[in-house]
Order: sequence, then structure tokens, then C-alpha cells
Amino acid sequence: MSIERATEVLRIEAEGILKLADKLDDSFTRLVDLIYKSRGRVIFAGIGKSGIIARKIVATLNSTGTRALFLHPVEAMHGDLGIVSADDVFIALSNSGETDELNILISSIRSVGCPVIAFTGNPCSSLASRSDLVINVGVEKEACPLGLAPTASTSAQMAMGDALAVVLIEKHKFRTSDFQKIHPGGNLGRRLSHQVSDIMLTGNAIPKVYEGTDMEATLKEMDWQQLGVIFVTDADDILTGIITDGDIRRMVVRKIPVYDNKVESLMVKDPKHVDPAMPLYEALNIMETHQITVLPAIDDTGKVVGVLHLHDILGKGALKFNSV
Repeated sequence: MSIERATEVLRIEAEGILKLADKLDDSFTRLVDLIYKSRGRVIFAGIGKSGIIARKIVATLNSTGTRALFLHPVEAMHGDLGIVSADDVFIALSNSGETDELNILISSIRSVGCPVIAFTGNPCSSLASRSDLVINVGVEKEACPLGLAPTASTSAQMAMGDALAVVLIEKHKFRTSDFQKIHPGGNLGRRLSHQVSDIMLTGNAIPKVYEGTDMEATLKEMDWQQLGVIFVTDADDILTGIITDGDIRRMVVRKIPVYDNKVESLMVKDPKHVDPAMPLYEALNIMETHQITVLPAIDDTGKVVGVLHLHDILGKGALKFNSV
């Protein structure tokens, strides 16, 4: 019985979130533009459960490059309103749109001069009527059997906040290096503060063949290393090219006789690479920009000294820093 009930709760909340996509309209686009062009901050306000969700959205925005803060409606009426400026964007969260403490605040916010946006499940509410833009976060029903405890409605508010944050990430061109700067204490932040040399694979783990190697031997080496790539070097270990699984796939589609060639005739010359001393966040930016999952690390002379894999940067799988 417990499993069935829990499944029903998850279904109701999931359906509520999915139906938000049909409610998105030009108001959302205008909100994104307002925030993007604003010289101030995004100020969220809410009471009770909506206030908790507002705090979470603020945390997400701050961690992804959009300055935001939470304003408690009651405290705002007793002095905290001073943090609001005309350059800010004010977003009020209320499922019913009839939260007295929040609605009383709206006229004061308007007197400051910043735009007011409502995240509400009731587009015909008092809050909606007093707002410049209305983002409909309404759900058909709560998952609570009594229909009282905010469940699906708060999930919908949070999901809309996440949607806003992600769109703003792209709008601001927020990069992994930016994430690292404001997450110095997090697991990913600590990882990205290291250098390529700290986690790159070295020695026999480097997938490498010399120029002159036939493609049959090259493919066997690729398969044995299982990194989806092979580096090609000259006799002095200077990097001259690269072949990836994707390259092989494209050759097969184009009916290129793979086995009839030496590796240098099919390799991609002058591949992207990294320096062992490069910070990991810079290497990750190269990977993201060029859609690359594996990069050779070369020293000042051009010799291949390591291989860097995306999964190692992100900490997937068992990984230990070389310096530890």
C-alpha cells in the first residue's frame, strides 16, 4: 500500500511539472530579458512553503551567475525594504496569489520602481492583477490526499525556478570556469582547481601508436585502451595526429577501406590538446566548446605525456589525484 501511494504522489507531481511546459508563454521570455538586462539583482519573496522554495531558487541563481536574494515580506515591511532598488527585478511566489503579507508588500515595491513578477497558480488572483508579468505555475491538484499540504504546487514552483536559472545560464554564457570561481569549496570546485597533470593518465595508459602503424594494429590498440581514441606520434613521441571512434564510424559510412591504410593517412592532424600545467577548468572549457571527451596532454616539446578524459574531470568512476 505504501509503495502504491508513494507512486501516486510521484506521478501527480511529475504530471504537474510536465504540464507547466504548456503554460509557458511570452511572459517567461520577457522575464528572462528583464533579468538579463537588469543592472540590479533578482529579489524573491514568499511566505511559508513558497518562501522556502524562493530561497532555493535564489541559491540556484546565485550559484549559476545570476545575482539574487530572498526578502521576507514581513521583515520587508519593517525596514528590509531598503535593500530593494529600481534596478532590481522583484518576483513574488504564492500559489493562491492571495497571501496577505505578500500582497500588502506589492504597492511598496512598486513605489521603489522595480518591475513585479508573480509566480502563482492563480492568474486571476490579487497578486497577478498587481504584477507586470505573471508566470503560471498552477497544478490541477496537490499530491496531499487532503488537498491541503503544498506538494505538487511547490514542486512546480521549484521546477519553474530551475527552468529560469538554466535559461539564464545560457543567456549569460556562464561557463564551467565561472562555476569554479564561485564554488571553491564544493567537490567539483575543488577538482577544477587542480591541474591537468593531477589527474591525467600517463605511461602505458596513454592510447598511442607510431606513424607507420597499420590500421589493424591501431584498432586493436584502441580497443585495448577503451578510451575511444588513439594518439599518433612520430618516433620521438611528438604528437602528429589523432583518430577517434567517431572518425572510424564516419570512415565506415563513407566506405573508406580502413584496413588498407597506415594510421597517418587517416588521422586528423593538429588535434586539440592541453598542457599538463593547465587548470582543469580551462581544459573542461575546451572540451565543452569543441564537444571533445578525450584530450592529449603534451609538454613544451610537443611530446605526449598524458591523456585527459572528461569523466576523470567530473569525478565519475574511481579516481584519485596523482598528487594524493
